[in-house]
Amino acid sequence: MVFKKLNFATAGIPASTIDPSTINGINRVNELGLSGMELEFAYSINVSKEHAPEVKKLAETKNVFLTCHGSYFINLNALERPKFHASVSRVIASAKRAEECGAVSMTFHPGFYMKMTPEKTFENIKKGFEEVEEKLKLSKNKIIVRPETTGKGTQFGSLEELLLLCSQLNSTLPCIDFSHLHARSNGKFNSYDEFRKVLEDSEKMLGKEFLKNMHCHVSGIEYTAKGERRHLVLKESDFKYIELLRALKDMDCRGIIICESPNIEVDALLMKKTFEEI
Repeated sequence: MVFKKLNFATAGIPASTIDPSTINGINRVNELGLSGMELEFAYSINVSKEHAPEVKKLAETKNVFLTCHGSYFINLNALERPKFHASVSRVIASAKRAEECGAVSMTFHPGFYMKMTPEKTFENIKKGFEEVEEKLKLSKNKIIVRPETTGKGTQFGSLEELLLLCSQLNSTLPCIDFSHLHARSNGKFNSYDEFRKVLEDSEKMLGKEFLKNMHCHVSGIEYTAKGERRHLVLKESDFKYIELLRALKDMDCRGIIICESPNIEVDALLMKKTFEEI
């Protein structure tokens, strides 16, 4: 899919939504002047199969793009085979319901190193994604599954790992969480030049079309030497979001940028306004 512009979205139902629900959240996103919402399936798939067509129809009517964050309980590098297969099943289940809701892509944290070498972890997780791709293909599910760059060094998911992984797969693309990159590196990835290099490296590995079909996460973030600690409001963090937005604009990036700050719609609107003024 090639997007016409960069769309700003909330990570879940906006906090200002009266009588919070997925349907009311989509309506509220539209009222706010935003153009996307991420379905949060992190703890459970909270949209029923019966309700999904209504969600899809409303999102299409309101011109609201939907993405999905899959389960937190996934580890494609699990040592025990039952846990590995359960992880694959959770990816497939989230992808299935998300597509039924009309979501264009689904992201999740792919796994942990589990005291293995990065090389062995890479091979195990790659096998997991190959199985996911095959199952989605068999079910004719066209949603784009996206491993997310992660915020801690114990988690598989550096930018380099995900770009290499996706370059070796057929239909999988990364979700770049720029705040996670910043936290994982203990303060790097926080200037125009660094952000631009992320985009240039991504384009080099995955092709020019990738920058026209992005799924990104941004928030303020607190971190330690071990990486991510918690999300913050953008203006309460050292994360230089204006530099990021400038790099995204200069590279003509398009797609969906999800705000994961605690004040999701406030910071999503701040980024939208800032981007339009650059």
